[in-house]
Amino acid sequence: MSGRRDQHEADPHRRTEPTLGDIDHLDSPRAPSSDGLPQVNVEARTGRPGIPSQPPRKKPAGNKRGWLLPVLLLVLIAVIATAWLNQGWLRGKLPNTELNDVLSRAQQALQAGHLDGQDGTSARELFQAAVALQPDNDRAADGLRQVGQAELAQADAALQAGHLDQAAQQAASARDLLGGGTDVDRLDAQIAQARAAQGSSQVKTVDLVDQAQQALADGKLEGPHGAGALYKQMLQADPNNAVAAHGLDQVGDALAVQAHKAFDANDSTTANATVEELAALQPNNGALPALRAQQAQTRKQDDGALDAELKQGMDAFRAGRIVGQGDDTALSHFKAALAIDPDNADARAGLGKVAQALTVQASAAIDAGDTGQATQLLDQAAALAPKSADLAAARARLNSTPAQGAASPAGDPNSQADDSVQPSAPVVLSPQQSATVARLVQRAQVAAARGDIMLPPGNSAYDLYRNALVIDGSNAVALQGLQALPVQVEKQFNQALSNGNLGQASDMLQNLSELAPGEASQSALSDRLASAWLDQAEQQLSSGDRIGAAQSLDRARKLSPNQPRVLDLAARLQSSP
Repeated sequence: MSGRRDQHEADPHRRTEPTLGDIDHLDSPRAPSSDGLPQVNVEARTGRPGIPSQPPRKKPAGNKRGWLLPVLLLVLIAVIATAWLNQGWLRGKLPNTELNDVLSRAQQALQAGHLDGQDGTSARELFQAAVALQPDNDRAADGLRQVGQAELAQADAALQAGHLDQAAQQAASARDLLGGGTDVDRLDAQIAQARAAQGSSQVKTVDLVDQAQQALADGKLEGPHGAGALYKQMLQADPNNAVAAHGLDQVGDALAVQAHKAFDANDSTTANATVEELAALQPNNGALPALRAQQAQTRKQDDGALDAELKQGMDAFRAGRIVGQGDDTALSHFKAALAIDPDNADARAGLGKVAQALTVQASAAIDAGDTGQATQLLDQAAALAPKSADLAAARARLNSTPAQGAASPAGDPNSQADDSVQPSAPVVLSPQQSATVARLVQRAQVAAARGDIMLPPGNSAYDLYRNALVIDGSNAVALQGLQALPVQVEKQFNQALSNGNLGQASDMLQNLSELAPGEASQSALSDRLASAWLDQAEQQLSSGDRIGAAQSLDRARKLSPNQPRVLDLAARLQSSP
């Protein structure tokens, strides 16, 4: 609406009607016009009172957003190209429920050791299924490599266990999965070597069959080269060898027949040894229960006679009837006891006491100058206890003492030594002899400390001390060292027993019985060793080693046959499957 007046209006004082003007040219630019009034610029009030207003913004002269569309197109093209070039990587980033499930089950099978199979649940099959779903999946490829390494490890374990077929099969799987390699080549070579050795072992088994059959035909059943040992060796190499199993049955039957014949002939020693041989070869032999019963009955009868002989022997010993004519001497009673039970420790100890008594009498005869009587007594003692340390010392003294005529018989309490007999002059040794004696004594001391008490011959402490005394029978150091050997042996026995070395403890006990026969302490040591053998037998039986348990029980029985644990363990061993 305009406030202008129409120049042609007749009456200017009349009211002016509003008009819209020329609305057809609104968009056309208009030239500035002047209505004759002063120009006024009105500013927009954008600020608060008291605050200066911002100057008005100028409107852009033209449209500056035309570059945005080309940029967006370039970015879209770059994204599409990147996705196309890395589509495998992107595909792996996208969630795949089926693939993840297969990989998870494959990893579980690998951890469980289920490496290969034909039912679709093994690690190899599942990892291969994952590869089929996504050929370039890194987890699947790495899983197959782990399966190959596990197959290789199991093949090596199978080889060590002697399962050659299994080892070869798993090695082939490992080669297929790993594509070969030095470890696979090494394992294949070891399997081939083991197969070659197995072939030679089979040839050796054929030789053993011939030897065992010949030994069985010759009646040679026992011993390391007997039919029983040969058949048993074959079964250890090949537990499923039917020929060896049948041959061992034949040996068992023959041994049972021999044991019954020995019992019928009252030869309990042979019978007992045969029964133990049968038990070691065939613990489940059907004839063993009856033989054990007969063995127990015979042993009970023998024990009565044995106890009687031992008691009479000790009575005769205390009464001074040590040796002499007749059957009522300590020597005759102890020998009778050994005839009943050759391994009886009490009977052997009784003979040792007799030898000690004879040695004491011989020493008295030497002191009295009666070398003839001393020689006779020492010869009797040597027949009973040839390795006695006291006997060896007395023999050395006798050999270094020149004969001075007969004196009153030693051992006669009513006889008196001849005071006119003068001791012989000491033997004068050359410097070379003295040096030799000193070296022998030093070597003997070293051997004793090392535990070489009775063995090896010639270099044992016992032999070295005796060799020194041969040169100088009165050498105090050699005599003391020789007679101190039993004490040293007992210390070594205790040490071996505490260390669980029962074999060495047994050797030391045997040495002690030879060096100091008849010593009362040996009975307690024997009982301790028997208990240790029984403990070992218990452990072996618990672990299923029946043969080892039977052998340990036999060692304990020889040391302490009447110990209740021996009888109990023997019954358990017989009844166990």
